[in-house]
Amino acid sequence: MCIEANLFLEGDVKQALEAAAESETSDTGKSVLAQLKENMEIAENERIPVCQDTGMAVVFLDVGQDVHFTGGDISEAVNEGVRQGYTEGYLRKSVVSDPIERVNTGDNTPAVIHFDIVPGDKVRITVAPKGFGSENMSRIFMLKPADGIEGVKQAVIDTALEAGPNACPPFVIGVGIGGDFEKCAILAKRALTRSIARDSSEAADVTDSSSAARPAYADTLEDELLARINETGLGPAGLGGKNTALSVNVETFPTHIAGLPVAVCICCHVNRHKVRII
Repeated sequence: MCIEANLFLEGDVKQALEAAAESETSDTGKSVLAQLKENMEIAENERIPVCQDTGMAVVFLDVGQDVHFTGGDISEAVNEGVRQGYTEGYLRKSVVSDPIERVNTGDNTPAVIHFDIVPGDKVRITVAPKGFGSENMSRIFMLKPADGIEGVKQAVIDTALEAGPNACPPFVIGVGIGGDFEKCAILAKRALTRSIARDSSEAADVTDSSSAARPAYADTLEDELLARINETGLGPAGLGGKNTALSVNVETFPTHIAGLPVAVCICCHVNRHKVRII
């Protein structure tokens, strides 16, 4: 899954890039999108990473409550898979063992693993390598309840504009609203693994078992944010155009009466994720 995620983009991302190329009015933007498409095709045909930053491995494990793991530690097993994938796939190793001492681990481990217990007897594995050009431009806002929906919108738009060319637009933007400091960030990161095809049956199949029902305003908010971000004219690669973002995916969770946490997770056009169910 680590290898596949870094070599082959999902169909919804490909379709979104093709749609962006067709709708783009800027000559420079059209040229950039054509180069992205060519790069994507080269990666598939020659079996090389679609981006030189093959990311830090983020793994979501939705574990059925009837599942029992035997024969060892599940976290060690996931990290062994990442180790083998990044070594055998000749993927760049970008993880350092300590954030201050900065010594490379040499195999891209450890992964960032998020566990969630869900009904059933299956395990859903989502591998989402995350490059840090876009990760570095992600933000968390601890808004006041009085800031309301307009405050949320402004936080998302400001983050996209601040990211600019540093995060390799056109973006896919994950937004988490509610919970607490860390919960909204996890929601935002996981929102990136949701299909960006509006007519997809997978469109809402992302939240963990403790998430609230999707609110009625979510789809409208996503559409408005996408339109407003694209109206900024930042465009592909930040060089101008109408396609600054491919999608804005919003997830919500109940929160405290005194707070309005908002996380904005920026992803470049290389929105990588693979899913398996075992």
